[in-house]
Amino acid sequence: MVKELTIGVLGIQGAVSEHINLMEKTLHSTKTSGKVIPIKNKEQLDEIDALIIPGGESTTITKILNSTLMHYKLINKIKKDNLPVMGTCAGCVVLASEIVNNNNLNILSVMNIKVKRNAFGRQKESFEKQIDIKGFSKPFNAVFIRAPIIERVWDDCRILSKIDKKIVMAKQDNLLALSFHPELTDDIRIHKFFLNMI
Repeated sequence: MVKELTIGVLGIQGAVSEHINLMEKTLHSTKTSGKVIPIKNKEQLDEIDALIIPGGESTTITKILNSTLMHYKLINKIKKDNLPVMGTCAGCVVLASEIVNNNNLNILSVMNIKVKRNAFGRQKESFEKQIDIKGFSKPFNAVFIRAPIIERVWDDCRILSKIDKKIVMAKQDNLLALSFHPELTDDIRIHKFFLNMI
C-alpha cells in the first residue's frame, strides 16, 4: 500500500491557506495520495513528511518558532531526519544561515544562503515578473511582496533563478528557498517541484 503523504504548512502567519489550497490542488493534479495540514505546535512536526514555511514577517515567525519550542525541533527534523522544507519570502529568510543586518533574528541556519530582507523595497514596491527557472520549460509569473533577495549561495546550494544578477530561488538537497510567493498564482509547477523532492 502506498503511504499517504502529510505536508505541513507552518500556520503562524502569512499566506497559510493559499499554500494549503495550492498544494492540495497539486496533490490532486499529480494523483498523489496525501493531505495538507497547518502546523501550530512542535508535536505536529512528528506527523509530517514535508513542510512549507510561508511568507509573512520573519521577525514574528522566528519569535513564535522559539516561544512554541518549534525552533530546535524543526532544526533537528531537517538535519537528522532530512525533512524537506520550502520557504517562500519570509520563509526564505527563516531558512538562511546568514542575514544582512540580522538584528538578532533567531533563524534556523539550515541552508547555505545569505539573505537580505526587503531587498526589493517596501509594500508599495511589490511587483510581478516572468522569471526563468532551471528545469522549467516556460517562465513562471513570480509575485514579489516586500521580497528578500539571496545575496550568495555556497557549498552544495545551487541557484535556480535570478532577476538580473539577483538570486531569487535556490535549492540545497531537500531545502528550497524562494524570494517570491508561488502560492499567489494558479501555477502549481513550483509546488509540484517541491512535491518531487519529498
